[in-house]
Amino acid sequence: MTTHPLLQTLIPLVSDLSRELPERERYRRLLEALRGLLPCDATALLRLDGDQLVPLAVDGLSQDTLGRRFKVSEHPRLQALMERRGVTHFAADCGLPDPYDGLVEGHQEHLEVHDCLGCSLYLDDRPWGLLTLDAMDPARFDGQDLEMLEGFASLAAATVKAVERMDSLSRRAQDEQQLAEVYRQAAGQVRPREMIGQSSAHKALLEEITLVGSSELTVLISGETGVGKELVAQSIHGRSLRAKHPLISLNCAALPDTLVESELFGHVRGAFSGAVNERKGKFELAHEGTLFLDEVGELPLAIQAKLLRVLQSGQLQRVGSDREHRVDVRVIAATNRDLAEEVRAGRFRADLYHRLSVYPLRVPPLRERGRDVLLLTGYFLEENRARLGLRSLRLSQDAQAALLGYDWPGNVRELEHLIGRAALKALAASPERPRILTLAANDLALPLPSNQPTAVASPSETPPVVAAGDLREAVDHYQRRLITACLERQQQNWAAAARELGLDRANLLRLAKRLGIK
Repeated sequence: MTTHPLLQTLIPLVSDLSRELPERERYRRLLEALRGLLPCDATALLRLDGDQLVPLAVDGLSQDTLGRRFKVSEHPRLQALMERRGVTHFAADCGLPDPYDGLVEGHQEHLEVHDCLGCSLYLDDRPWGLLTLDAMDPARFDGQDLEMLEGFASLAAATVKAVERMDSLSRRAQDEQQLAEVYRQAAGQVRPREMIGQSSAHKALLEEITLVGSSELTVLISGETGVGKELVAQSIHGRSLRAKHPLISLNCAALPDTLVESELFGHVRGAFSGAVNERKGKFELAHEGTLFLDEVGELPLAIQAKLLRVLQSGQLQRVGSDREHRVDVRVIAATNRDLAEEVRAGRFRADLYHRLSVYPLRVPPLRERGRDVLLLTGYFLEENRARLGLRSLRLSQDAQAALLGYDWPGNVRELEHLIGRAALKALAASPERPRILTLAANDLALPLPSNQPTAVASPSETPPVVAAGDLREAVDHYQRRLITACLERQQQNWAAAARELGLDRANLLRLAKRLGIK
């Protein structure tokens, strides 16, 4: 008796619902099963977050897609999918631009005509997100049983619901963030940028932020220039009980010594030349909220003593006044200096250092975050795509290799500026305005990667010589190293590794088993 294809696909996924799996692995299995049910070139699972769709998992799309944020109003196809319950099949000659044009792996040509299918997902009768399928063959989905996709979508919704229930801690953190966002919008403040990444270093940072966010501890954030210390401070504040109150920031390095005290503590009229009115300082403005002191290591020693007094007593005096003002403020400080060394050199007060570093938090540099650079690049590419009015903005393979091989001394800020600059220059250099703009390595103007993966190495390069053994042993040794390195880059995702190596997944698994890798 032959089992129906949909049932064959659903049985292992239903079994997965009762297993403890990481969210990323659960969603990967879901998309892998979907491509088995409805063969296509790319699938994606996207979650609705406010006015944008956030990719949670992709299969067959470039890795930077995971870092992109698709504003629904800017992508007519995604908007059409969200506005309709059930399956939507776009005709091959549909004139609406596809958000994945240029992003399908293994296809460097511009994608102007292909087949596109999608289905909205609902949880408890509320819109949650989308499942999308794309194919290079314009007739791929003609005659397909679209009811199968609707049935699969129901299981996908159940999978999502299981993930949300199992990850209760993460869900509570998201709820706090959403509440904080409501308050920020009500106060007319700018929505902070999302912290994007999947590396172990990034996940460890998020766990620490969640842990310390709900406390009242003073936090000292350390890290190199451009790693996003202010974004970390915003995230800590957003997870705190003070989230409904203001987050006030002060860059201690941007002010002359004569104005720092006034900026921190305020002043009264006539306190100094130019003080024509009474003015509150940052501490009073942050009352019941959070004060973020960026580059705190730049504060003059005289101001450090006054800052310590406020931290200890919660009382301050405005410049030129003897009156005491009581404030209730949580302080988050940040520095790119080694403050312990500054203390030893006599440039920073030891008592203030210990007062600020109740909870030290290090933000890892971008070079320690592995392939997060591609996710962040995807975010900045989508930003610039919308800004420049392009249909698609993507990276070539050599550009991806260059980004992965660079050391990023300026970290995320350098990456953001680089992508914006490269996109603008590449657009200006085009003889006519392209529908899809591809950034190559020479557009980025970065040095060629010294640690370029073997899988994309020049054909002229030769494999390392094996000290002993015949030709078969040498080939096996080379293949073993190649596959192991590829799996490490793809974080043990066998399907992604197979695509990178140009192999069928089943063939790769058989080869790996013979080589003793699995």
